[in-house]
Amino acid sequence: MRARMATAMALTGLSLMMASAAMAQGVASPPGTPAAAPDSRAYLAQPLTTEIFLADPSAHVFDGRIYVYGSHDIEAPAADDQPGKGYAMRDYRVLSMRIDGGDVRVHPVAFAVEDVPWADRQLWAPDAARINGRYQVYFPAKDHEGVFRIGVAVGDRPEGPFRPEAEPIAGAFSIDPGVFVDQDGAAYLYAGGIHGGQLQRWATGVYDPAAGNTDLNRPDDPALAPRVARLTPDGLALAEPVREVLIVDEAGKPLKGGDLDRRFFEAAWVHHYGGLYYLSYSTGETHNIAYATSTSPYGPFTWRGVILKPVEGWTTHHSVVEVEGRWKLFYHDTQGTNRNTLRSAKWTDLVHEADGTIRTIDPFVAAAP
Repeated sequence: MRARMATAMALTGLSLMMASAAMAQGVASPPGTPAAAPDSRAYLAQPLTTEIFLADPSAHVFDGRIYVYGSHDIEAPAADDQPGKGYAMRDYRVLSMRIDGGDVRVHPVAFAVEDVPWADRQLWAPDAARINGRYQVYFPAKDHEGVFRIGVAVGDRPEGPFRPEAEPIAGAFSIDPGVFVDQDGAAYLYAGGIHGGQLQRWATGVYDPAAGNTDLNRPDDPALAPRVARLTPDGLALAEPVREVLIVDEAGKPLKGGDLDRRFFEAAWVHHYGGLYYLSYSTGETHNIAYATSTSPYGPFTWRGVILKPVEGWTTHHSVVEVEGRWKLFYHDTQGTNRNTLRSAKWTDLVHEADGTIRTIDPFVAAAP
């Protein structure tokens, strides 16, 4: 009985904090915060902060502290009439915390859409990297023609502020930029997302708005895949044309567009472990974080399994980072709001098995009796 009462009090306290955070961000009538996870289960982890809503967490360790870059979810009118119109983020905030997860800080606005000369709206999921001693944030935004481009902003401190470059990165497009810095110092930019991310409109290499709002609508053909290109030494431009990152099955055949359990949807992330490159990504409609491995950062990547089962909420987006010899998964869900546009970042342990696979994580656990 005491354990149940303590759990209920803790969840009630979290509910009040999440409601306060929602109201602080302009949510006029925040929905009731559930006292438990769906199906009477419990959440594996709790939000990193209740001060703001932060989704699509991209985590990095800089100078002995963890920094989390992500989408700053807000209550706002629809950005336009396109898929993803409800995700109308206007600025970026950075979280930081100690290696043990304590002392979580929500830093001031790193930069806003008004600071980006070429951007018109929708600052979606970003990533960051330290290149030549400077901190650089890579971010997507729609330009004044409604096309998602990838930009870069530079700062002297990992929490910002950051100064956006005057133009987007030439040759880069779509959403969800992720930068992987290899052991030799070479940096690679991965990007792409179908549906609202517009990757289907770039299938030929030239933007075609007539290509629609979902995918290629060819379920028996190879699925659309993320793009990659090596960055120049200063990290401000592409050193080569983008190429497709092929994801294949165990027989070496490309995953098909109709293979919704395994094919790429968005949120490409690459990390290196045990001599292998791991590409992880969201499967979209089936709500998994899947992964594939390769011996090259360019691929092809062979599908291996699922890192994270479906979270609460439609979207799922993540990052994988080593923290003093231990691996962590950062992800988000809709705990406290049950709204897909008001999400919270979380973290948990990630385990690489001896055979090169990754232990699957369930974002829910059995509720305490």
